[in-house]
Amino acid sequence: MASRKQFKKSIKHICSELFADCVVLNLCGQLEREKAEQFMTEVLTLNTEYISRINHLLKGQEKVSCRKMREEFTQKANVLSAKIIQE
Repeated sequence: MASRKQFKKSIKHICSELFADCVVLNLCGQLEREKAEQFMTEVLTLNTEYISRINHLLKGQEKVSCRKMREEFTQKANVLSAKIIQE
């Protein structure tokens, strides 16, 4: 159970950092408003999707599912971060 709790905290922290990056880049003028809003929506969707998936893990398959979800989340977060930096 502690693993789920820690994973949720990590997801929230990473998504909040990505969201903050979008806001700062928008305020500095390095990112257009429409693009910033699009990225912010993607970040919020990513956060909601993975928190929901964690809450519905089947008992007995938690370790395997959690490990797989961590890899997927890391990959998607890295791709989204690269998109934000490129713009």
